[in-house]
Amino acid sequence: MSFIQSFLRTITSSWRGQSIALRIMRLWLGVTWIYAGWNKATDAGFLTRGSTSFIGSQLSGYSTQSPLGHFAFNKLVEHSVQVGIFVMISEFAIGLATLLWVAPTLAAFGGFAMSIGLWLASSFHAHPYFLASDSAYAVLWLSYFLLILGKRRKADISINRRGALRIGIIGALAIGASSLGKIFTPATTTSSSGNGAPKNKVKKLADLPIGSTANFALASGEPAILFRTKTGVFAYSAICTHQGCTVGYSATNKVLACPCHGAEFDPFNAAKVIAGPAQSPLASIKVAIDGDWIVLA
Repeated sequence: MSFIQSFLRTITSSWRGQSIALRIMRLWLGVTWIYAGWNKATDAGFLTRGSTSFIGSQLSGYSTQSPLGHFAFNKLVEHSVQVGIFVMISEFAIGLATLLWVAPTLAAFGGFAMSIGLWLASSFHAHPYFLASDSAYAVLWLSYFLLILGKRRKADISINRRGALRIGIIGALAIGASSLGKIFTPATTTSSSGNGAPKNKVKKLADLPIGSTANFALASGEPAILFRTKTGVFAYSAICTHQGCTVGYSATNKVLACPCHGAEFDPFNAAKVIAGPAQSPLASIKVAIDGDWIVLA
């Protein structure tokens, strides 16, 4: 009981002893990182191969734009589910530790390192640079880290028994929050060829009326989108060429739109860029009609 009381006193006094500016930074960073973890925990497709939001598909998309290149992503893509679980739990842990003042300098450095990693992976080529939120969060975490470090020349990361227990509580809460998210996760829906169809079969022609679209996934897990018009069928990768986010089709505007930074592509003109920061069109995927099926050509 005394441990719990001491823990609560530490949390309360940490908030009282900080300036309003520092409290705002701490609250924003902590809540944002928890929300990021929750967003992944409640996404049925995040850890599901073949889903358009699968972490492996995101990593594959990042590898085409990151300065780290394909080599650095090969192992990550191979173990994408484990990477996704690690990122999700880490986001919960960093956010909770920040709000509850558990190993605060370590949590702040962890947030900074994660932001730098995301910047190198997904938003390094963002132009102009201020469109990249990852770099902004890296600066914010670094500023927060230096403020709580104060006049100390180095961070004290030594952990006593009580500190180890508090870190254990944060770890348990992070894992519990990740598991709890599954309760609020809607049933996943992934595209497939169905009926035991070979992998090169994408969709039955009868299931895709003229003027409609359908999402599907390649064997690599990369998300793609299929179109059928009066003149035939065509498809594109759904990975935005700006930062690797997944684009979606807006039937109202008749564009493929990226939700991250507003890039738009014209699917009826070779997926060329018509708006936003992207510089290159979406990759084309060859498809054809083979009898009753639409297949990868």
